[in-house]
Amino acid sequence: MVARLVVAAPSSGSGKTTVATGLMAAFAAAGLAVSPHKVGPDYIDPGYHALATGRPGRNLDAYLCGPGMVAPLFAHGSRGCDLAVVEGVMGLYDGASGQGELASTAQVSKLLRAPVVLVVDASSQSRSVAALVHGFASWDPEVRIGGVILNKVGSARHEQLLREALDESGVPVLGALGRAPQVRAPSRHLGLVPVAERRAEAVESVAALAAQVREGCDLDGLLALARSAPELSGEAWDPGAARDAGAARDAGAAFGAGRPVVAVAGGAAFSFSYAEHTELLAAAGADVVTFDPLHDEELPPGTAGLVIGGGFPEVYAPELSANEPLRKAVAELALRGAPVAAECAGLLYLARELDGKPMCGVLDAHARMSERLTLGYREAVAVSDSALAETGTRVRGHEFHRTVVEPGAGAAPAWGLHAPERRVEGFVQQGVHASYLHTHWAAEPGIARRFAERCRA
Repeated sequence: MVARLVVAAPSSGSGKTTVATGLMAAFAAAGLAVSPHKVGPDYIDPGYHALATGRPGRNLDAYLCGPGMVAPLFAHGSRGCDLAVVEGVMGLYDGASGQGELASTAQVSKLLRAPVVLVVDASSQSRSVAALVHGFASWDPEVRIGGVILNKVGSARHEQLLREALDESGVPVLGALGRAPQVRAPSRHLGLVPVAERRAEAVESVAALAAQVREGCDLDGLLALARSAPELSGEAWDPGAARDAGAARDAGAAFGAGRPVVAVAGGAAFSFSYAEHTELLAAAGADVVTFDPLHDEELPPGTAGLVIGGGFPEVYAPELSANEPLRKAVAELALRGAPVAAECAGLLYLARELDGKPMCGVLDAHARMSERLTLGYREAVAVSDSALAETGTRVRGHEFHRTVVEPGAGAAPAWGLHAPERRVEGFVQQGVHASYLHTHWAAEPGIARRFAERCRA
């Protein structure tokens, strides 16, 4: 059993990331092995969690992976740890649009049988905080709110008023944090600036968060609450067991010492990835090697396949364009028919140009920044056979971008989307599969096996 807490809030902007990251860093500094998790599809917060704990930040998404996968993925990520801290998404009870509690922090807390710490922005209230906490604590009797952390407290007197009010609620106050501008991370068009782009400053911010949490929170009380969580039943997810057993064993045997090299884009421009993707590729018999398109002028030696995930190529378009040797190497690899999986940022990188700057030119498409934010969960079906999926494969995914690619689909589109509107999207040509859609391969492990097998071929 792993002691565990879910850090939630009444709404976005209350301070979940501040508190969750600070708790992770404070407990890690105290010598505990801390497992960091994030509810939902967010890629950026897990980067700060990883910095705070020294372990990969992992996502728990009941929409992308299904409710039945939440506890196994949690157990996989937290194996061998003393404590797990799970940062929620949006407000406690907010989930996938129009689908009840699905993918909400509340649902995840119930699936993990984990107590919830509610972070409340107390900056504009005093006694009303008790009514707010009472409402959240009583809304769903299966959600156990074990404590409150008051955030943005204005003064000692303000804190006293808040604590007196909450004495009547029956929910203990486990911390009170004042306003601290020095620990805020900068934001831009898609949220916080990722750790990969500001590592030195991020290290300082995380250290400041840990100090703030140590000073303002009852760490002993929070740890005791985490240890009150009951045991979870069922086995941990395992990337090897998740494969199609017979096909995966055959693939692994066939690779032998000649495992294909799969190059995975990383660095500041391509920092969005799920840890389970590389774990599944390795379990399917591939050697995964990371490279940085901003600085590396060649693909890793022996590259047989390429994965280019999400990130911020729009921020680094001039630098990516200036690395002409790598752009040519990517184009040549794709032209040879090698498997290439490109999600969102990868799609932009494979286009002819991005905001007027030449990119790899693999796709006959042009990309540009847009005023419109495209955001939300999607249901999709593969409409073309590709290195990732055969026609008819159904997946759930997520879109999150402020860019537009024209045209939006090639002669052989990647996906047919069912919601919120019906449309085809993305490109399949030779070995390339390029799309805006982010997917979580743990929900469809056959994707990784298929990709690795194509790399071997």
